[in-house]
Amino acid sequence: MGKMRRLAICLFAMAAMAPGQDTKYPPQGQQFPGPPAKPDTAEWLQELQRYREERRVRAGLDGELYDRPDLRWAQSSFIQPQVMVEDRYLYDPAARRYTVDRFLGDLDQRYGGVDSVLLWPVYPNLGIDNRNQFDLLRDMPGGLEGLRGMIADFHRRGVRVLFPTMPWDMGTRRESRSMPETIAALMKEVGADGINGDTFGGLPRSYRAASDAAGQSLVLEPEGFPESDEMLNWDSMTWGYWKYPFVPMVSRGKWLEPRHMVNVCDRWNKDKTDNLQAAFFNGVGYETWENIWGIWNGITERDAEAIRRVAKVERKFAGYLGSADWEPHTPTIPYGIFASKFPGGGSTLWLLVNRTVYNVVGPELEVRSEPGMHYFDLWHGVELRGGAPLSFAMEALGYGAVLAQKEPAGAELNAFLAEMRNLNAQPLAAFPKVWHFLPQQIVPMEPTARAARTPEAMVRIPAASDFTFEVHGIEIEGGDDIGVDVQYPGEDSPRRHHVLRMAIPAFDIDRYPVTNRQFAEFLKASGYHPADAHNFLKDWTNGTYPAGWDTRPVTWVSIEDARAYAAWAGKRLPHEWEWQYAAQGLDGRAYPWGNTWCADCAPAQEHGHELRGPTPVDAYPKGASPLGVMDMTGNVWQWTDEFQDEHTRAAIVRGGGYYRPAGSRWYFPSAYKLTEHGKYLLTAPSKDRSGTLGFRCVKDAQ
Repeated sequence: MGKMRRLAICLFAMAAMAPGQDTKYPPQGQQFPGPPAKPDTAEWLQELQRYREERRVRAGLDGELYDRPDLRWAQSSFIQPQVMVEDRYLYDPAARRYTVDRFLGDLDQRYGGVDSVLLWPVYPNLGIDNRNQFDLLRDMPGGLEGLRGMIADFHRRGVRVLFPTMPWDMGTRRESRSMPETIAALMKEVGADGINGDTFGGLPRSYRAASDAAGQSLVLEPEGFPESDEMLNWDSMTWGYWKYPFVPMVSRGKWLEPRHMVNVCDRWNKDKTDNLQAAFFNGVGYETWENIWGIWNGITERDAEAIRRVAKVERKFAGYLGSADWEPHTPTIPYGIFASKFPGGGSTLWLLVNRTVYNVVGPELEVRSEPGMHYFDLWHGVELRGGAPLSFAMEALGYGAVLAQKEPAGAELNAFLAEMRNLNAQPLAAFPKVWHFLPQQIVPMEPTARAARTPEAMVRIPAASDFTFEVHGIEIEGGDDIGVDVQYPGEDSPRRHHVLRMAIPAFDIDRYPVTNRQFAEFLKASGYHPADAHNFLKDWTNGTYPAGWDTRPVTWVSIEDARAYAAWAGKRLPHEWEWQYAAQGLDGRAYPWGNTWCADCAPAQEHGHELRGPTPVDAYPKGASPLGVMDMTGNVWQWTDEFQDEHTRAAIVRGGGYYRPAGSRWYFPSAYKLTEHGKYLLTAPSKDRSGTLGFRCVKDAQ
């Protein structure tokens, strides 16, 4: 009897600790599975409704956040790209101005525009020095004042602006305030609309409190579904990392709070059909992200046209999509056609997707016959005649939308129908579904006057008739996909791994990186002062470098500053293959001094919150290359070639730096081996200058 009683108490305790009621269809990550078969749809829906009712009680979901007028814009923010601030459509470094109209004009033309943008000024460059995520925001061209003007340009076009914050950035410079307080204050200063929580599975309540305390109405958008359903009380948007089975799944966040906005994200996928159909079926948004860390994954013409039409329907009927009576998987007739029903105010909107690979024509949608009800095929822009069931065409892997209302079409609806009728005169199948990479070009370098004899402090590198230039990029993401890294002359596309056989003419290269003393001589002789001077020689004071830093490499110089010095000296920056040949010789060694790491050949790497400054260039004589060139690896990164495609500028930096913040693999990685290089995205000198990035020069030889 004692054992039975103890067993009963144990079972009761386990039940009390259980996370919720038993259900046949528990959530799978960010989604609920769809019904197993059409006859079970009603039972499946009842199960989900019971689950929602209980989960809302357990999570204390009250909906107050979604009633706030200042945050309501998120409920209709259907199309949101993540935008790299380095994108050449967004900023013109020659004119030194933001070009928001050009950027948005391109998106309007290609896929119908956007509702919000997530501007990204941090990863993958974050961590090349000790500047933190907020410093990189402050270092944007024009500083915070320039950002405010740029955001005003987006607002003028009706587009909201978010910026990211990342919890993993704990190894760089410390801020005096907490992370939530710092980002909220910066967002208020620039007039932004929201915060994206990079790697956050739900932004904590402290960000909501900091936003409200700062007096700035900020929508919070974690990258993943909130770790607790309770977070839906303060996170009104999320990204959707979803699964895409044949039977569409249901958004967990939107099901628990129908006004919650999800932007489905599948950034590396080159075919957007599954993603976009899943978003449309759920009545949520889509992340039209193409410039991914400076790697272009452009949207195909077919997908772009689908986005245009999907977004047009969602924007027009956004008021229906937050319906508390949303009914996913409402009854349809043909195999492979799935519909969601959104009732509202006596009218009803249905969104449909055709998951089959063939066109379907005929009765599609079961509806209850109601006298006097008008039905409109919104997708094709016509009124449906003949009553229930409703018949209309759906193309292979296509979309549909139907509106039922008691009133006949008014002027506004008729105008919308005419627009959709005109758009769908061409089916989606008429648009090419061919993905293209963006070809890159290396920025040309003007040759120098040819030196008959090796200039002082330089090393003559003899001609090589058959040099094997083998190198690969150390980008953290992108895998081996075409488009990753750069495209050298002789290659037909950008790619991560490069092996090129080349003849290299003789040249002279600086024995050491350019020092503070040498750069000071240049400034005195030339009077050089950059137009964009933010962060220029940041570690100098009153135009003078610190005492004892004569022979340390100059840093906090942009690639433009380095080119100006080189031109003054009658030199140029090295091509990357010249840099590697000077460091490696012809035997393919891993490091300038040999094939194993040597602690006495380069400075030890540091990981603190502050920069100590680079080491004197002659401090490690054992680190000499086989051709006698010094300080090639482990002290400062060094500028070499610049590459451009239509959307991105990037420089190849070599040699690695002595500093890398601790605590995260997402920081800009080191590239000490001579078969590795860093790809450093370029925006403008103010942001590109770094405390661990210097340069050396070369001169063409006779």
